[in-house]
Amino acid sequence: MMTEQQKIHPVVDVEAPPPTAPLVNSRSARSEKGDPELKQYAPPQRNIPVYHSKPPKKKRGCCCRCICWTISLIILLIIIIAAAAGILYAVFQPKLPKYSIDRLRITNFQLNTDASLFARFTVRITTSNPNEKIGIYYEDGSNLSVFYTGTKLCEGRLPQFYQGHQNTTILDVALKGQTPNASDLLSALATEQQTTGSIPLDLRVKVPVKIKLGMLKLWKIKFMVKCDLVVDNLSASSSISIKTSDCKFSLRPF
Repeated sequence: MMTEQQKIHPVVDVEAPPPTAPLVNSRSARSEKGDPELKQYAPPQRNIPVYHSKPPKKKRGCCCRCICWTISLIILLIIIIAAAAGILYAVFQPKLPKYSIDRLRITNFQLNTDASLFARFTVRITTSNPNEKIGIYYEDGSNLSVFYTGTKLCEGRLPQFYQGHQNTTILDVALKGQTPNASDLLSALATEQQTTGSIPLDLRVKVPVKIKLGMLKLWKIKFMVKCDLVVDNLSASSSISIKTSDCKFSLRPF
C-alpha cells in the first residue's frame, strides 16, 4: 500500500501538433443558423459597397417639352390668324377711307385785352368710304384741332354718324379756342402773311370708329388723320383760299 495518495495529472506532450478546428462549409453554416458552434467557426463576411445609379433629371425634360408646346401653339395661332385675315381680305377687299379739307372759314380771330387770341373756325371735311361691303360707325369722343407752328389755335369734334358702303359724307365742323399770351404769335402770323403770302396750318383728327363687316360689328379702333394746309391768310374779314391740302390716314388700336 502506498502511504500517500498520489494525484495523477495528465502529461501534456509538447511535441504533439496543435488541435485543428473542423472545416466548416460556409454555405452549410449559413443554412444552419441555429447551431452556435457553426456560427463560431463561420468565416467573416466582407462588406461589399453597393453603388446606386442616380435617376435621370426630369426637370430639364419637362421644361423643354413645355417650351416646345408653347412655341407650337404660338405658331399654330399665327397660322390661324393669318388664314382668317387672308379669308376676310379676299371676301371684303378692304380699302382705306379718304379725307380732304375743302374749305376753311374764319368767323373770329382777334387779340383780346388780356393778350389772349380768340379764334373761331369752320372747317369743311369730305370723307369717302370706297368699300363695297364695309361700313364705318363714327363714335363719340373725337377731336379735331388746328395748329400753327405747334401752337393750338382752336379745336372741335366730329358728329356721330354711320357711313355706309361707297358713301361720301361732307361735314362742316365748328372749331373754337383761346390761346394765352399770343401777342408774339399774332405778330409772326402777320409777318409771314406779308412776306410769303402763305400760312402753313396743321389739322389733326382723332376719331374712334367701329368697322362693320357684313352683319358683324367689330371692336373699336381709332382713325388718325393729319392734314397739312397752306392758306393765303387768316383774316376774319376776307375769304380764305386753300393753296395746298395733303391729308394722311392711319389706324391705331383704341
